[in-house]
Order: sequence, then C-alpha cells, then structure tokens
Amino acid sequence: MTKLASPEKKTFGAKFKELASNQIFIPVAALLLLVLFNLIADPGFFKITLGQNSNGDPVLSGYLITILNNASELVILAIGMTLVTAASGGQDISVGANIAIAGSVILRILCGNQGARPETMQAPIIVAFLAACAVSMLFGAFNGTLVAYFKIQPMVATLILFTAGRSIAAWINNNQLPIISDASFGYFGNFIPGIPVPTPVFIAIACVIVIMLVLKFTTLGLLTQSVGINSHSSRLNGIDPAFVKFITYVILGLCVAVAGLIKVSRISSINYSVIAKDIEMDAILAVALGGNALSGGKFNMWGSILGAYVIQFLTTTLYKFNVASDALPAYKAVVVILLVVMSAPVVREKMGKAMKSAASKKTAKEAK
Repeated sequence: MTKLASPEKKTFGAKFKELASNQIFIPVAALLLLVLFNLIADPGFFKITLGQNSNGDPVLSGYLITILNNASELVILAIGMTLVTAASGGQDISVGANIAIAGSVILRILCGNQGARPETMQAPIIVAFLAACAVSMLFGAFNGTLVAYFKIQPMVATLILFTAGRSIAAWINNNQLPIISDASFGYFGNFIPGIPVPTPVFIAIACVIVIMLVLKFTTLGLLTQSVGINSHSSRLNGIDPAFVKFITYVILGLCVAVAGLIKVSRISSINYSVIAKDIEMDAILAVALGGNALSGGKFNMWGSILGAYVIQFLTTTLYKFNVASDALPAYKAVVVILLVVMSAPVVREKMGKAMKSAASKKTAKEAK
C-alpha cells in the first residue's frame, strides 16, 4: 500500500517556501543570525541600563541603544536611496559629500558673522535646517537633471559631487571648523533633557512614518516602480519618466539634509573629510540587503530600512569584539557580500529548486 506524505509536512514545506521567497527574508535571517551569534558570544550584548550623562539627565545605554542611535542617519538615507535606485536603476554615491555640504550650511547660518565660535547662535535652528534642505534638494536636483534629462549613468553623474562636495563644504565656512557652544543645538544628535532615548531614533521613526504615509496615500511608489521596470511603457501610459527620476533625487536630497542635521548636531561641529565617510556605500548595501534589485523596478521600503539596521548591527558587533577600525571595512564587506549574494534572485531560485528536489526525493522515499 502506498504511503502518502502527511498534509502537515506539505503545509509546512509550502509555508517555508513562501517565507523564503519573501523579499525581506534575507535581512530578517541575517538579523537573527547576528542576534544568535551575540547571544552565544556575550549575552551581555543585549543589556540596557539607565544611567545619567554629564549633565545629570537620565539616558539609556547599551549596545542595542547604540545600534538604534547610530543607524538613524543610515535609515533616513536608505529611504531616499531606495526611491532613486528603483526609478533610475542606479545609485547616488554623493550622499556622504552632500551631508558635509548640508552640515556646513547649517553651521554657517548658525555662526552668522560672528566667526567660527560664536557665543550664541545667530539664527534659529529651524532657519538653518530649512536652508540646508533647500541647498541639499538643489544639489539633488542637479544630480537628477544629469540622470533624468541628460541620461548620464547615475554613478557617473553623482561622481561629480562625490569628488567636489567636501571641498564645497569647506569653502562654505572658509575652511574653518565652526563650533556651536549652545547646548540646545546638540539635542538633535544626542539627548533631549529628561528623555532617555537618543533623539536621532525619534527623527528616524518620524521619517519612516512620513515616507510610509506618502507611499500609501500618493502614487509615488507606483510611479517609481513603473518607471524603473519599463520607462518606455510608462511614457506610453502618460507618465513622465524623466520627472519621476528627477523627483526621487530631490527627495534623497531632503533625506540628506535631515541626516546632515543629525551628524553636525552630534558633535556641534564638523570635520569635512571625515563626516559621513563611506555612508553612501552602507546606504546602497542597505537597499541591496532589503532584497531590492539595484537595477531598478519593484522595491520594498521596509526591507531597506531593516537592511540599514542589519548593517549597523554588524558594525557594532565587530567593534564589540575589538576588530581594528582599519580592518572593519574588510570584515563587513565579506559578510555583506555573502548576504547580498544569498539575496540575489538567481541564488534564491537555485536554492528553491534544490529544496524542491530534496522534498521530492524524500516524498518518493517515504512512498516506497
């Protein structure tokens, strides 16, 4: 008599196959592996304590808080980078340099004509931030124009600001390193008195909420994916592909301004050559880890956001185990390359076929 496989096993296999095919399976699996590794290596990694800072204010501390805090800028950039990648099929490698420009603009306006170390801020912080938004969006429009209207490959188009951006940032402040002594400016990159959670965490959450509402109640996501999948067909359907690509670069410019505010607020100053160094590569990797095709088209914003936290989790883990800062990029590159390869559609398809073949052999064996 033939022995049939139990429905429970078939159901479990089908569910697992469906789960593995999900776009965010790889970043979730990577995050779980990092959690498991740290649980085994040092359970204290997950300890969170409530203490006081130098001003006597309550603050939360611990590796998890560090991850949430330091990933904030990367999460914000991943939002804009996801839209740019989906629409243009390329990436903006100038975001680190543009952060330097945005931060320099903020400090320049706050310092006014009082030199590099004013006793008081010469303008409201909101005015300086809005000016940085305008400048960053202008540079985003510059990149978008080159890509959308002059049809220059995105990485080549953004190489201009990648090369010149930090020099422009230094020129804005006459090659000086301005310092803002007003404690209120540091609230955006550190802690608000009385609130133990770092302010950048709230800013990142606010940005995520805004973009999710925009994607839910507007056609931005649909238009972006349509243009990324087939710009010619989009044009035939009444969509302007060039404008859609252009607007995604402008949105990324806005994200850059927010990240720039956080960066300069953390230290109330700026170092043009170091600030946000290599952050563009982490932003691109966050998009890739989220299961999004770097060639454009369909995207998953939650996947990119989760990918940003995975990268920061990995970075913090390596620092925790005293990996030399010079060697850190090499370690991170190896791990991230493995994760990106595992998330590639070709690899996932072959894994799916292998699992299907194994399941078929097991069923045939049980049927005997």
